[in-house]
Amino acid sequence: MRKINTRFGRFAAAAAAALTAGSLTACQSAVPQNKLTPVTLNEVAHSIFYAPQYAAIELGYFKEEGINLTLVNGGGADKVMTALVSGEADIGFMGSEASIYTYANGAEDYAVNFAQLTQRAGNFLVGREPDDSFTWDKLIGKKVLGGRAGGMPEMVFEFILKKNGIDPKADLSIDQSINFGLTAAAFTNSDAEYTVEFEPFATGLELEGNGYVVASLGTDSGYVPYTAYSARKSYMEKNPELIQHFTNAIQKGLDYVNSHTAEEIAETIHPQFEETPVENITIIVDRYKAQDTWKGDTVFEKSSFDLLQNILEEAGELPERVPYEELVTTRYSEAAKRQ
Repeated sequence: MRKINTRFGRFAAAAAAALTAGSLTACQSAVPQNKLTPVTLNEVAHSIFYAPQYAAIELGYFKEEGINLTLVNGGGADKVMTALVSGEADIGFMGSEASIYTYANGAEDYAVNFAQLTQRAGNFLVGREPDDSFTWDKLIGKKVLGGRAGGMPEMVFEFILKKNGIDPKADLSIDQSINFGLTAAAFTNSDAEYTVEFEPFATGLELEGNGYVVASLGTDSGYVPYTAYSARKSYMEKNPELIQHFTNAIQKGLDYVNSHTAEEIAETIHPQFEETPVENITIIVDRYKAQDTWKGDTVFEKSSFDLLQNILEEAGELPERVPYEELVTTRYSEAAKRQ
């Protein structure tokens, strides 16, 4: 039996809170509605960062693959993993660090990653003033609104700081007390000089005149396996064809965003973000395309998994490395890219 690391227990708890369902709109499919297989997908956040997934929904790719998708916004990787482990969700979409924590905690029916979507961090550093000559040493002595300890946004942020010779604990103050998705609102009335934000919050602060993007964490961290799809080992063993069809749909979504303009993508995914003007979505999508955010295929390579574990180790969140072969399968991704 594998050694259990109790420090990761928070990721093995049973599901407790009800999660907010996201809306779905999709094109009609040749597969009759009553023949579609229901799948509940719990996502870490509802963000334009995940444009290929929403393109797959809006263009009907899941229905083409025989899937009736229900999308749920989990509001954080820990909550998504809780829903997945409890069986409340069939597939989870989150940072793969959560699957590592769950495995390290000794879960028998652990989550296996089967498709990677993003290869860059999706958040940006926002300051009080425009700064075209920003360098990371300007954060020394400053207060920054950061992310949850052990989560990818915060760990990538600290990874960048260390790459630039900055001690995250000694050289600046990082406020990690604010819940996911609420930092932009808090920044407006905070005494912090900087905040780390996903979209559309980064662009929202700019449009309101309350902040300005000064750096891209995705650009400065390099290629990182930021988010991936996973399912419990038992679910994958029982539903291999379904996992393949799901991966096929995501691959089609990647093909679409990698072959269309920011304007076209924005129009396609706008129903998922009805409160955000199309022109704002276009700005955000263009920003993500410019930094090569989305993979060309969904293959989660070993080198990427090793880099992820390096980041976890540097953050002090992984005392013992876990095997790639247990937590990642490329079977479905390799087949999807040949379709």
